[in-house]
Amino acid sequence: MDVATIVNELLGPEGRRDPYPLYEQLRAFGRVVQTDEFMVAVTGHEEADEILRAPAFGVIDPALRAQFEPDYLDHPGKTLLGESILERNAPDHARMRSLISSVFTARRVAALAPAVTAAVDGLLDELADHGDAPLDFLDAFAFRLPIGVICELLGVPDEDRHLFRPLAADLTVTLEALVEDDELAASDLAAVELSRYFSELAARRRADPKDDLVSALVATADADPQRLSDTELIANLSLLLVAGFETTGNLLGNALALLFEHPDVADRLRDGTLDPSALVDEVLRFDSPVQLTSRVALTDGLAVAGRPVPRNTGVLLLIGAANRDPRRFTDPGRFDPDRRDGQPLSFGGGPHYCLGAQLARLEATAALPALLRRFPALAPAGPADRRERLVLRGYRTLPVTLGSEG
Repeated sequence: MDVATIVNELLGPEGRRDPYPLYEQLRAFGRVVQTDEFMVAVTGHEEADEILRAPAFGVIDPALRAQFEPDYLDHPGKTLLGESILERNAPDHARMRSLISSVFTARRVAALAPAVTAAVDGLLDELADHGDAPLDFLDAFAFRLPIGVICELLGVPDEDRHLFRPLAADLTVTLEALVEDDELAASDLAAVELSRYFSELAARRRADPKDDLVSALVATADADPQRLSDTELIANLSLLLVAGFETTGNLLGNALALLFEHPDVADRLRDGTLDPSALVDEVLRFDSPVQLTSRVALTDGLAVAGRPVPRNTGVLLLIGAANRDPRRFTDPGRFDPDRRDGQPLSFGGGPHYCLGAQLARLEATAALPALLRRFPALAPAGPADRRERLVLRGYRTLPVTLGSEG
């Protein structure tokens, strides 16, 4: 197949379900491949890492998107996250990120460890009450854990937490390369609902502050409105919420599916002879919840791997391909939690490195060993159903039976 055909296959249903063979076919054309007149795709780990860290490459911000998408401003599903750090370049990105980082600190996340352990134990207790009937691991555990944790961190009341998984699923579809009209309409509704919710929550915290992230961000923004507008506050709260559990839920689902395929690895995780952090790193590398991201050349005279990348050229960073680059990882198509040949790029790099990376690792390393120890006979209860998405990779359903407790 030629490059154009491979790219079209990636965007199709089969390619979205299993992109890895297509990544390898694309890699055969080079580490940086011209896909059309205005776009290149990057399959190499070194090259993707270089671009993620280079100030000369930025995200495709709202101003540029509006030039190429005439209806961009008509869709809140597209514009909501456009006001967040996810889709802003310097100096706006640095201004907003420094403020958010000042309250969403490593110390605050580390302090959540006991709460994460308690949340895991509580969910496992609920699973134990379920009995022997099959259940969907994603609904019963994988998404409930990170939803509970990020909502606790933000200060979202318990009674509201059930609202957010469908809203996040609808909103994040706009991150995909192809969006159907009905999906875009659902995304618009989700954006309006999230904006309304966080506007009201911010107003309540402004009047009655609590010990939570929303209160801290509101107070910091109020102290210096030039650093964070009301629109940016709502956009970034929405981003923290959806990013706080969408990718972590997919990470847990992808991890369990791989543990079912590799029972020897599951045994080692259960008996404590495998470091949970090593397992999580390998799941992130082998089947990343984030498969691609994009950048744009901001200046003239750029080149990557010897290929010129003119100003305003779009760059598709195929994270899933870079994480299986044979120049970086030995036998990259093999799932091996014992490998020590480098970190995956699943959380990005450079100024846009994922703010929630530490929290996602904390949740996954707490949850997976505890799950396997509590339910040593945990097993698939039928075929898992993949979501047909390319950017955010995970399962729609993952049916399991628990068996007896350990």
